[in-house]
Amino acid sequence: MDVRRRNNVNVIGRDDAPVLVLAHGFGCDQNMWRLVVPALAERFRVVLFDYVGSGRSDLSAWNEERYSSLHGYASDAVDVCEELDLRQAVFVGHSVSAMVGVLAAQAAPERIGALVMVTPSPRYIDDEGYRGGFSTEDIDELLDSLEANYLGWSSAMAPVIMGNPERPELGQELTNSFCATDPDIARVFARTTFLTDSREDLKGVTLPTLVLECEQDAIAPREVGAYVHTAIPSSRLVTLDATGHCPQLSAPEATAGAILDFLESV
Repeated sequence: MDVRRRNNVNVIGRDDAPVLVLAHGFGCDQNMWRLVVPALAERFRVVLFDYVGSGRSDLSAWNEERYSSLHGYASDAVDVCEELDLRQAVFVGHSVSAMVGVLAAQAAPERIGALVMVTPSPRYIDDEGYRGGFSTEDIDELLDSLEANYLGWSSAMAPVIMGNPERPELGQELTNSFCATDPDIARVFARTTFLTDSREDLKGVTLPTLVLECEQDAIAPREVGAYVHTAIPSSRLVTLDATGHCPQLSAPEATAGAILDFLESV
């Protein structure tokens, strides 16, 4: 198995520096990190990859059974770490990839030494004593709409996820990214993302962890960031002066700065 080709692995920055592994979220690819990479690569070796089924990955390697669970995506991440023989890397996961990072660290603790969670959510559906931001009916409707008309869903939902309506180019970029994903693959990834409950997995995290949230986020409200921070005693919670679910695009300088500040203390 050629992991570098399968996951479109790219390595940027200093060969002798500590390693950051950047993992994208649903409907995206490694290109979503491009605005924060220059600042990070000045001081770190930055590893970028695409999950199988996303971006320029090898689509022939995708299968529904593997990627119907977050463990399948965590296996991709661990495979990349093992292929590059990474030790104590910092795993930077956006959105659903924050939970993927938790699973990857559990599976290969020697490979991952710290976590950065960018707008994470362990569960999107509200529960007793927990606010995820969506009711069960909301998520059912979202998934039904996605399956009925994926391109139409992408055009409607991407700007909501991105926020920043005064900067429509950001919403359009996310729309384009969603629309570039195979609808059948996106359907599986969406169900895996929005129906998974990873709250129990947070209880085992002992690694230094940064939880990055935005002031306003339609997908992961601030109650979620507070929950994740409370669930991980070793975590630091930072609220960015930013709007939307993708601060690496809408507020790249603040996002990179928060990550760098955290890493200085680790």
